[in-house]
Amino acid sequence: ALLGADVVKNEITAHASAAIHLHPEVRTIFEIGGQDSKVTLVRDGAVTDFAMNLVCAAGTGSFLDSQALRLGITIEELSARAVRSTSPTDIAGRCTVFAESDMIHKQQTGYRQEDILMGLCLAMARNFLNNVCAGKVLTPPIVFQGGVSANLGIRRAFRELLGFDLIIPRHHLVMGAYGAALLAARNRGRFSRFRGFAPATSPTATRSFVCRDCDNRCEIVELATADGVLGRGGGRCRK
Repeated sequence: ALLGADVVKNEITAHASAAIHLHPEVRTIFEIGGQDSKVTLVRDGAVTDFAMNLVCAAGTGSFLDSQALRLGITIEELSARAVRSTSPTDIAGRCTVFAESDMIHKQQTGYRQEDILMGLCLAMARNFLNNVCAGKVLTPPIVFQGGVSANLGIRRAFRELLGFDLIIPRHHLVMGAYGAALLAARNRGRFSRFRGFAPATSPTATRSFVCRDCDNRCEIVELATADGVLGRGGGRCRK
């Protein structure tokens, strides 16, 4: 509403559009970002099923970042050191609290840092496969995207657990944005409502009110600038 977007799509559609565009043969998409993770199944160039993890950070990039910070290394160093492991240790990966406690315990008992880090990567990949992908038939080719796809330890973990390599697309860090751009280009008509990006930095005001036009009594949120009302949301109908 603020920018005058011509196309509104969800992130599943955006990520899938990018993966299918770059790798038409894709059958499964792994996407692990900083805050959530998801698996998407593709058949004949169309999304047929998906699942997301929105509950726990144990399977996302934010947990890797927090562990790198705790160890006083960068996320790039974590990635590079993990793949040097020759004997990864077992880490409890179903919960961030248990995983961190387990890592601290393994450090205190003398395990090599590389083995602990690779153990963490294996635990994250195992957590993703067992929870997010539970009940799904994972058919290759599998495209791996999102910020965590840059992590060499996680790539190695998936390769060892699945028994084959995953495809890392050219724009793996920004596939959601890339897919959104593709969707916008495909749906571009002669007339566009796009206002440019200036409204994003302009003063905006929101207010809420109850629509009394019917018995639903929906609470409506209204977005406005100095130029007038840009949009309203929250209603159960299209009024």
